[in-house]
Amino acid sequence: MNLVQKIIKAQLMDGERIPGREIGLAIDQALVHDATGQMALLQFEALGFPRVVTKRSLIYTDHNILQVGYENADDHAFLASGAKKFGLYYSRIGSGICHQVNLERFSVPGQTLLGADSHTTTGGAVGELAIGAGGLDVAVAMGGGPFYLPMPEVIKIDLTGKLNPCVRAKDVALEILRRLSVSGGRGRILEFAGDGLKNLMVTERSTIANMSIETGAITAVVPSDEMTENFLRREGREKDYQPLAADADAEYEAEITIDLSSLEPLAAAPHSPDNVHPVKELAGVKLDQVA
Repeated sequence: MNLVQKIIKAQLMDGERIPGREIGLAIDQALVHDATGQMALLQFEALGFPRVVTKRSLIYTDHNILQVGYENADDHAFLASGAKKFGLYYSRIGSGICHQVNLERFSVPGQTLLGADSHTTTGGAVGELAIGAGGLDVAVAMGGGPFYLPMPEVIKIDLTGKLNPCVRAKDVALEILRRLSVSGGRGRILEFAGDGLKNLMVTERSTIANMSIETGAITAVVPSDEMTENFLRREGREKDYQPLAADADAEYEAEITIDLSSLEPLAAAPHSPDNVHPVKELAGVKLDQVA
């Protein structure tokens, strides 16, 4: 079995693990933020759930933090009171971005995370099955219901070699986008493997996992290894570590090999994330804005 199949098997609540068939997954952790949490909490309450039953559910105030009127402040007061009433953790303004803080403080290899934020996929950097979804799906999951999705296909991204100076994890993500396009990952999960992983720290892996959603993929998963253990130890969370990897003879629907040492600095040009070019080809272009 590949790593995705192993996690799904352990978390399966409903359905059969047949590609394309609907399955229901048990959710260990959930997150919402101050652009999605208001509706999610209202739906949670409307469904009649008294308290969250996930191992951990969190609200992050990280999106609408500029107070130019009373609206955002009212939202934050509502979310804080909802967290207290329903048993969620509440992250105050200034504590950090949801998918980054969740990776550092709460991600657990092998667990499932459902977040009302598309870049929840960042959690895949430590071997967590982290999926972005709508607020209603998250509300149901916080109440103990399964998260339903078609049994995904799995694409293996085999990384070899080592990044050259001035080449970063962002360039790896852009190379994947260049190859798959913004729709090539649809209905699929990207699973990473290969000797090149030992040369990528969890912070680099998180950049790649974060951007997997730009291919249309459900999420991305990186094996939990020595790099993961080192990361969690530095965060004071050694107890959350467990090694996770695919079987040596695991099968995949498709495979892509990327030699990290062959990559050069890349950039996405307007008007799509997959319009990727080597930076040297863009030299001399008049720039009005860079993000």
